[in-house]
Amino acid sequence: MNHFPFAAVLHAGNSEGDALIRQFCAQLQASGWKVRGLLPLRGKDPQGRLPMLISDIRDGRSFAISQALGPGSHACSLDPGALAQASGVLREALHERPDLVIVNRFGAVEAAGRGFASEMLALMSEGIPLLTLVSPQYQADWQRFVGTEDCLLPLSEEALLSWADALPRGMEQNV
Repeated sequence: MNHFPFAAVLHAGNSEGDALIRQFCAQLQASGWKVRGLLPLRGKDPQGRLPMLISDIRDGRSFAISQALGPGSHACSLDPGALAQASGVLREALHERPDLVIVNRFGAVEAAGRGFASEMLALMSEGIPLLTLVSPQYQADWQRFVGTEDCLLPLSEEALLSWADALPRGMEQNV
């Protein structure tokens, strides 16, 4: 069982964890939690026609974080400019000190120290609870990133609720 104020939900590498994270966020907010961050709206389109979308939990703003690279391209389609713009949501959360920050994914760019990596480290270093999704492909990178192997949750509502119940909230957070 993860006893850390940060965790990643291990998913199969597709979008199956997206709905669970959105539902979990809504459930916490309905219970009075102050939740901030970025939720996944639409994952990778195999044909590359539709952009990947994430949204700001606070105000619903959406960010198209991928770019069309054309048919036949096998390059990473993430848009660095859009990621930089969306990272502002996480920096705002750092100053707000919410009960929980959700980050849509820990993936290739975060594993390489880019994307949302700096913001995630800043949130964790301030003791602000953080939750993300990670695929098996980046599981070891996530564990190195946080410095422990005991930081994964299964793809289940019960596991998320149990983890959240153990988190410090509001003024109880470690600073």
